[in-house]
Amino acid sequence: MMKTIILELAELGLSEYEAKAYISLLRESPATAYEIGKSSGVPTSKIYEVLKKLTEKGVISIIEEGKTRQYVPIEPDEFLSKYKNRTEMIIDSLKDELSNIKGKRELSYIWNIAEYDYLMDKVKRMINGATKTVLISTWKEEFALIKDRIRDVLKKKVKVAVIHFGYSDSKLGQIYQHPIEDTIYQEKGGRGFVVVVDSKEVLMGTILKDNRVEGAWSMNKGFVTLAEDYIKHDIYIMKIVKRFDRTLIKKFGDKYAKLRDIFRDEEVL
Repeated sequence: MMKTIILELAELGLSEYEAKAYISLLRESPATAYEIGKSSGVPTSKIYEVLKKLTEKGVISIIEEGKTRQYVPIEPDEFLSKYKNRTEMIIDSLKDELSNIKGKRELSYIWNIAEYDYLMDKVKRMINGATKTVLISTWKEEFALIKDRIRDVLKKKVKVAVIHFGYSDSKLGQIYQHPIEDTIYQEKGGRGFVVVVDSKEVLMGTILKDNRVEGAWSMNKGFVTLAEDYIKHDIYIMKIVKRFDRTLIKKFGDKYAKLRDIFRDEEVL
């Protein structure tokens, strides 16, 4: 637990020694430099430098009582809110500054994704930024993780269409339930996941066993068009299946096996 907290504080810009000193003060304060060094494990030769940096960062304050100098920590909520506000200000500023630096070239590269958490985080950010349309092809596992984001963009009048592999009683956007998810899973060896936002960016991936991922994100126009057409054509098929399911089974067999055989067309033969 403590190692995790120290690592997370490091993500916010504190060194390991600074994190240990701050945690020590949260446990017991006010405290002298000697007391902080002793309880935190920060070497005596480093403690004064560490406390100076924490003071400069506004993480701790100094209390002078005669010749005794003691330190107190900023409250955790205040510390985190301060960091959050500062980070948001920096991000907003950088958006404008970096956009002015960036040339006019199109983002045509493809960014590979191999981590499940990053895949889902990227998808959530994509959906959050949607202004017109969101097309999704997903399974229940991933759909459950993005439902709230879909609900939010629907409130902004963004149009949402979803191909859902497996049963879903969700009313978020237009849901098209795919009837042969088991067959699809066996063919692909995992759960397919495709999201296209505003016809401008796409994320595609296959989630394998143990949530291993083979995926990619891009704003390449050809890649986006390919993924968008893939979802749209699946939706066309789902509309046909919903209306002519019995006829299709009679004509092509269980799970439309003959229809799915792209190397043979018995009707023509």
